[in-house]
Formats: sequence, structure tokens, C-alpha cells
Amino acid sequence: MSEVELTPIRPDHEFDVNRIDQYMQEHVSDYRGPFTVQQFEGGQSNPTFLLETASRRYVMRKQPPGELLPSAHAVDREYRVMAALQETDVPVPEMLALCEDTNVIGTKFYIMSMVEGRLYTKTALPNLPKAERRDVYQDMARILACLHKVDPIAVGLESFGRPGNYFARQVSRWSRQYQASETETIDAMNRLIEWLPAHLPTETPPVIVHGDFRLGNVLLDESEPKVVAVLDWELSTLGDGLADLGYWCLEYYGERSEKPGGITGADLDSIGIPNERDVIQSYCRFCGRDEIENWIFYVIYNLFRSAGIIQGVYKRGLDGNASSEMALEYEGVARKRSELAWQLVEDYATN
Repeated sequence: MSEVELTPIRPDHEFDVNRIDQYMQEHVSDYRGPFTVQQFEGGQSNPTFLLETASRRYVMRKQPPGELLPSAHAVDREYRVMAALQETDVPVPEMLALCEDTNVIGTKFYIMSMVEGRLYTKTALPNLPKAERRDVYQDMARILACLHKVDPIAVGLESFGRPGNYFARQVSRWSRQYQASETETIDAMNRLIEWLPAHLPTETPPVIVHGDFRLGNVLLDESEPKVVAVLDWELSTLGDGLADLGYWCLEYYGERSEKPGGITGADLDSIGIPNERDVIQSYCRFCGRDEIENWIFYVIYNLFRSAGIIQGVYKRGLDGNASSEMALEYEGVARKRSELAWQLVEDYATN
């Protein structure tokens, strides 16, 4: 059973349905209204809605209301990267229309096709047969490698990110974002803000980085253990593909996996889930690359980055403009993630 949950539109995210209907009549070629609308629950950044007509289902993704942090909630970037990947081996929904005119409903938004598939967020995949679980992870590794093998210039994304100094820029960005949404002093975050710039890896040629690659952001085929769509490209840019791999592998460090259905502490062989080393080796095989040096840096960096992201989610919850009612449940999570990252720094220093 898929874990997709639909709810009525949250009061804070209401928009003028008639304006969307008119916009789609003018900009979506096969649209025949009217439509009914429901909101997808669970997303923490850009509110997402199912628009259903008598003949077709669409998805609308928009910016949240209220004052936004600089460079956050970039739905236009999401649209651009998915449009660019349409003819590649990376499966993405069909992009139908982008509206950057905030006069239409008050924020930027875009319309895309609804991909029929299964969404799972529990990383142990308890709702799948054991025999299929490893295949899902293998296909995710294959898809991630496919993304990182796409030539940004060939798909028109050569200007999608600044050239060079990827990790330096990312550390600086998430340091600023964290500080802009800080609600308490977290010593571990302040230490990481100092440590990371002094331990950056060697620069590599830029690839397209998803920025939030994980099980909860892919759709699986309705009957087979394979990926049919990669979703939520808000954080995508040009950079080092190992940032994506390190982020995905945070599942093994308890960063997202401590809720029921996670893999932290589980007997992975017994449930059919590949371990971290298996995932890394699969990715390297699909990419045609050798072993990864200084792997722990990519884990530490991603724990820091995710702490900064989730602090922003929690702050939006306090401010009343979060995309999900779950935002306030993240109280203290930024501290926990950053302290785990700093513990890895100290362990790395003594080994």
C-alpha cells in the first residue's frame, strides 16, 4: 500500500481556484475543467496539490505564503530542471506550465502531470515483499548514477549553478540559512560552521545534483520494484554528486530512520535491505567510478545541511506558514542532527 496522504486544502494555503482554472485553460493544452483539489500531506517546503478533472489528474506545486528566506522555495528552478531532464534516462513528471506572475494566486507555481505510482517513506519498506526491497535500492542507485552522468550542457543547464567551489558555497549557504532561522544556540552547529570550510574535498567536474534524493522523493512503478519518477527538485543545482549519495545514506545514521519502519539498527540482511557499503558500491558501479575517499566528510556535511534545512522548517512552523502541520514536531531535531555530525567529526579525528 502506498503512503500517499491527501487532505483538504489547509487554511493557510488556500488559493483562488477560479484563477487556477482560468490559467490552465490558457496555458495547459489538453486541460478541460473544472477540477477538484486536495493537498498532499507530508511535504515540508512547497505546498503540493492534486488537481483532478473528469479525464486527467494534474499536480500543482507552489511557494508557501509569507516571507521567504533568500533562495528558498525555488519552484521555478524545480520546473526548469525537470523540464531539462524530460528526454534523459532520469524519470520525471511531464512539465506543463510555470507561472512566475505572483498576481495570479499570490505566489509562483507550476503545473505538471500526475505520475501514477507508489510512494513509500518507511525505509525498511515493510509493505513490500522482502525479495523486492533490494531491487528498489538497486534501482535508486542506478537512477542516481543516471542523473550524475547527464551532461548539464547537453540539456541546457550549464548555468544552473555557479562554477567551482561547490561545497564551500553550500556550507556558506546553509550556514546563513540556519542562522536566519535560529531559535536557540546549538554549539554543535557553530562548531560545524567552523570545521567544514577547513575540510573540503577536492573539486570535481560539476554534475546535476538533486539535493534531496531519498526514498520519500521517488515514486515506484505500481507493480514492479523500479523507480518511475524522481520528485521534489527544489534544492537541485550543479555540484558534486557525492553530496546526493551522502544525503541518501543518512538513513543508516538514524537521521531520518528512527521512526517505525526505519532501517537504523535493523538486521538488514534479514529484511532484504542492502547496507551502506552495498549502496555505495552499486552507485560506483553504475557510475563507472572507483571507491570514494574520505566518505565520512559527505555524511558529516549532509547531517549539517539537513540540520539547517529542518531548522528552517521548524521556524516556519513557529511562524505559522509551514507546508505541513508536522513542522512543529521537528523541535530539537536540528540539535540532534548537528550533535551527531559533531560526534562523527570527533570520531574521525581520533581514528
